Amino acid sequence: MTDPGPPPSKPKRRRIRRRLRRIGRVRRPRVRGPSFNRLIPNILTMLGLCAGLSGMRFALEQHFSQAAAALLIAACIDGLDGRIARLLHGTSRFGAEFDSLSDFVCFGVAPSFLLFLWSLEHAGRYAFVPCVMFTVCMALRLARFNASLDDEDKPEYSHSFFTGVPAPAGAGVALFPVFLGLEARKLGLPGLEAFAHHPLTSVIALVITAGLLVSTLPVWSFKNFKVPAIYVLPVMLSTGAYAAVLVADPWGALAAAGIIYLAMLPFSRRSFQRLKHAAEAMSETVEDDTDDTNHLPSTAGAPQEAP
Repeated sequence: MTDPGPPPSKPKRRRIRRRLRRIGRVRRPRVRGPSFNRLIPNILTMLGLCAGLSGMRFALEQHFSQAAAALLIAACIDGLDGRIARLLHGTSRFGAEFDSLSDFVCFGVAPSFLLFLWSLEHAGRYAFVPCVMFTVCMALRLARFNASLDDEDKPEYSHSFFTGVPAPAGAGVALFPVFLGLEARKLGLPGLEAFAHHPLTSVIALVITAGLLVSTLPVWSFKNFKVPAIYVLPVMLSTGAYAAVLVADPWGALAAAGIIYLAMLPFSRRSFQRLKHAAEAMSETVEDDTDDTNHLPSTAGAPQEAP
């Protein structure tokens, strides 16, 4: 018998095992493309678009409560996808365009479609005109918003305001007759339900909302809204109370929210005008100080007096 020799040392055995693992390892191809985190905002936008389209389908089946709930879900998703995109560093030009197209379908087409089936379908051949007017104004409002994103000359105080009513809020205000009618049906008030179903009520809601969408009215953007410390607790308590009412009586809470939102618009304009005047006064003060400095007599080259 031949002598097998001494066993290999520990470092040598480790090297042998390492080589064997390399031989048996399958090389995986490198996947090129965005990470899943960057796809989450676009997936949310797609879900919001599906919710808006589902609302149109429910309206065709005369299930107006489900249709309104689907549009409410689309509005909640629209409020989340942009913020999630910024948190995950997943903002992109594609995402912005996709979000704008989804907003047009969910908040520009679906509400007018729902109101047409709610009360305007049998109101005559001109009943479709307010629906077209609302959808066109929503498209103009979204186009103006997209164009303003590249405007670098906007004053600093205007970043806390929208120009015109934003798309989700406009859709909510336009759907006020639906919310009111569903609440009246729940409470058993046939007179109020008939008023909500009257074609003139839907026409007024569509026309007023269309005008607010394309107006130059400054509207609070609550993204940058700062709450004074003394009002933090009342705001939190009021929000909690409204959430409880929304769960217990959703249609009444949504109808009341539309009225409250319209009542806030004059205060929003007054706040914008106050900030604008303050900024203009500060600019005039800076210009006056600059002019006074420029008009001071120059002492360069003047003979110095002996002490």
